[in-house]
Amino acid sequence: MPSPTSSLRASGRHRKAKAPNPALRRAAVLAVVAPVAGTILTGTSAFAADKTTDKATGGTTTKAGVTELDAAEQKIADNLNTRSQDTRLGSTLSGVVIDAKSDKVVWGHDADTALMAASNTKLATSTAALTVLGPDHRLTTKVVYGDGTLTLVGGGDRTLTTDDLDALAKTAVAGLKNAGLTSVKVRIDDSLFPEPSLATGWNTGYYPDSVAPVRALVVDSHNVDDTSLDAGDVFAKLLAERGVTVDGTVTRGVVGKGDVPVATHTSDKLSTIVKQMLKVSDNDIAESLLRLTALGAGRSATFEDGTAVVRDVLTRYGISLDDFAMYDGSGLSRTTRIPARTIADIVDLAADPRHAQTLKYIIDGLPVSGEAGATLGPEFGRFDTADSSCAVGQVKAKTGTLTGAVALSGLTKAQDGRWKVFSFIENDSTAGPSDIKDALDGLAATVNGCWV
Repeated sequence: MPSPTSSLRASGRHRKAKAPNPALRRAAVLAVVAPVAGTILTGTSAFAADKTTDKATGGTTTKAGVTELDAAEQKIADNLNTRSQDTRLGSTLSGVVIDAKSDKVVWGHDADTALMAASNTKLATSTAALTVLGPDHRLTTKVVYGDGTLTLVGGGDRTLTTDDLDALAKTAVAGLKNAGLTSVKVRIDDSLFPEPSLATGWNTGYYPDSVAPVRALVVDSHNVDDTSLDAGDVFAKLLAERGVTVDGTVTRGVVGKGDVPVATHTSDKLSTIVKQMLKVSDNDIAESLLRLTALGAGRSATFEDGTAVVRDVLTRYGISLDDFAMYDGSGLSRTTRIPARTIADIVDLAADPRHAQTLKYIIDGLPVSGEAGATLGPEFGRFDTADSSCAVGQVKAKTGTLTGAVALSGLTKAQDGRWKVFSFIENDSTAGPSDIKDALDGLAATVNGCWV
């Protein structure tokens, strides 16, 4: 399936958007990129060039200035009008379809109604993180020594592994032995992320399984109540395996002024982390990115300041935040409310060629329909019905699932040869989650046009 990462639009809704606030440490890169010819989801990281001749609207403009739908788009709209009434979707659906090049609304149903968007919220978090920190940003975990103590200092890297910690331990042990030291105390410093560690709207059943209390230090994505002390215990064990005696238990503290750096680990680039987070919908990475984004904007690493920076970034891109309420980075908060139109505008923004150097990684990270190992894969029962299986390999979209909320937002190349951005958010259906997902997959196949 093509892996589109830069869209074909040279004009559109975001043209007049203000540049991000200069106070943000990193500004969005607004580069105009020419359309690139290609075929859908080939891994060429480019959208296919549009085949229509009307580059301004993709349709016919009446004397009143209203853009009419062409035949292919009218077919999409007619089918969605019927299929959005599917009883599996209940009565609370916010949906919209946009032509990616012209920004023309092809279809909408309560598009401005704010609903629980679940993990579609991660699209907003990703946009802010890439804009503020930049796609090349890396996270640092370090070890420092002072007063007989090795301190493992968390840098918010939710991708840290035991192998990474072992490399830090190896370097630290070599330094200790060179200094003639055979025993040491171990401490962790996770002060980068202050309390609270739990977001407004998280049900108690969500943590630590679906998301761990947010801390700046974790190893192997362990979802436990205190990921920092857990990582410290793993580090202490690795030191012991390398012949250093660890005195006492691991404690929590803050690095002193006289402590000396002895080992450092840097993560993959932020662009890679964002793609990983979106592919598997990793809640913990999302929460860490929200706090790191707040720090990058010069604010405190809290839920409140992180979501404030997200709103600031989206506003400066020209995205409407009417009825937008966000309380965490992952979308687990049941108090978050976002309209489908806003989610679609975020996808549309990420596909805009002027932001290709910064935001294309969001499009790269969207799961592909039928792609194993991602949230639209067959192991999750996606795009496997008679109605939707025709769209396997033809849709890139972010999933979202909470009790009482299912969402699907992304893009596909329709039968008219043009890219369509869509967002569907359902709340409060009495149908089972798998039935609701099948219905939403059918809507995406309708946008693609393969389900006629």
